[in-house]
Amino acid sequence: MKSWRNTLHEVIFEADTPSGKSFDIALLWLIVLSVLTVLLESVPEFQEQFRVQFAYAEWIFTGLFTIEYLLRLIAVRKPLQYATSFFGVVDLLAILPTFIGILIPGSASLRVVRILRLLRMFRVLKLVGFLEEARVLQAALRATKKRILVFLSVVLALVTIIGTLMYLIEDGQSGFTSIPTSIYWAIVTVTTVGYGDIAPSTVLGQILASVMMIIGYAIIAVPTGILGMAMVKRSGTPPLESNDVSTQACPSCGRDGHDSNAEFCKYCGQSL
Repeated sequence: MKSWRNTLHEVIFEADTPSGKSFDIALLWLIVLSVLTVLLESVPEFQEQFRVQFAYAEWIFTGLFTIEYLLRLIAVRKPLQYATSFFGVVDLLAILPTFIGILIPGSASLRVVRILRLLRMFRVLKLVGFLEEARVLQAALRATKKRILVFLSVVLALVTIIGTLMYLIEDGQSGFTSIPTSIYWAIVTVTTVGYGDIAPSTVLGQILASVMMIIGYAIIAVPTGILGMAMVKRSGTPPLESNDVSTQACPSCGRDGHDSNAEFCKYCGQSL
């Protein structure tokens, strides 16, 4: 006979059972409605007309998410491990902005972070193949982080030098009033954003700006190539098929993404 904790875990964490799938689908709709409420509340016309309704709706959403978060901690045997996992942190961030908004006016708009909870959709709809592709991207980013860090260091040095040169060439009337402001211009130029709020007026400054623009196109291609090569290498092995990954969540830490034939959790070692 199942214990009440096992039953609670089955409903909240499992997507293969009818009760678990119904709970997850209801939760996804609740998340969508709460995010839409935050978006509509930012519209001045709606905020003025439905201020009270928005306030009631937000506290209802926050109350339901708070109860759900506490039930998740109760359902697992290692609540701290779940609380520090990705989804555990996202679940907590979904309810904190409402309480923080009481102390810091205006911060309640951060409630839109709840949209991250829609990532559970991949598990509910059994789109685990997408999760595997996400892991490939994550592995590629980790493998290239040192090269990208070196590249960003070179770019930082470049914009500092060119920004300083532009500060020496131009005058304050053109907008280059300080070295930090000139570095800001260099960053905007090298990233090909080009706000146009600051622009050189001398011939030498325009030549330097043209060189910076050309360099910008090359700079955009470098990190793309680094990451692309890493993803090609990581994709050398055949990706896991959807039926190779189980949607079962660990009863101890609440994490999922285990192999379909796994007998123990890959994160905490608990028997599945």
